[in-house]
Amino acid sequence: MPKKVGYAEIAAHFRHQIQEGTLRPGDAMPSYAELKEQFGVAHTTANRAYRTLKMEGLVLTSPGSKTVVSSPSSNNIGTRVALHATTGSALDAGESSHILEVGTVGADALVAPRLDVAPGTPVHVRRRVVTRADVPIHVSSSYYPAYVIAVAPELQQPVSTGASRELAVERLGVAQVHVLEEVTSRQATEAEKGVLGLTASSVEVTQVVRTVTLADGRVVEVAVKVSEGSTILRWATHLRAPESEEDGGA
Repeated sequence: MPKKVGYAEIAAHFRHQIQEGTLRPGDAMPSYAELKEQFGVAHTTANRAYRTLKMEGLVLTSPGSKTVVSSPSSNNIGTRVALHATTGSALDAGESSHILEVGTVGADALVAPRLDVAPGTPVHVRRRVVTRADVPIHVSSSYYPAYVIAVAPELQQPVSTGASRELAVERLGVAQVHVLEEVTSRQATEAEKGVLGLTASSVEVTQVVRTVTLADGRVVEVAVKVSEGSTILRWATHLRAPESEEDGGA
């Protein structure tokens, strides 16, 4: 009697193909029907195998419920700062950004304390979706206080700059020195499911709330990024030391 194939073996099979390059970013994975026929497993086993690969960031669900091989995960903020310094854009090769909405909103309970303003205070928001190989990888909303818009009015336009925060930092003339990223899992909203091409009735997403602080203590941006998958993490990164520390306090 042949050994029964489990979801872990199926996931390992495709993980190896992805890692060795047989399956490349953007390639379509077998459908659930093809997976069930190839391995002789039930739909639940096939689904669990693909969920494992999704949680590892190796595959994504594209619009139309097709599963495709993912590119490497979106760069963290430190990498994007360095990328902008080198290339003039914070977007990685193959990434594109499409603006969904720009406007003024009242700061909600998530954003207000991070911008150090009272709830309901008008703040500027830019919502966009970032894609790679025509597959949505995350949707994000960046919130800016009034002093940022005063020096960078271009951020009120529905045009992707690929480096909105860097533009604001340059205009303010103060270095960004610290970022706090708070990562949690939650259920996707219907709007998020639509943008990310997720069709299941219940989908877990990872939410990253990123607060970027300048050397003078002001917050230049609070960004809320949502992508498929789930995790719970929290970390802080120093982008550079304040001038007083670099100069030894002199």
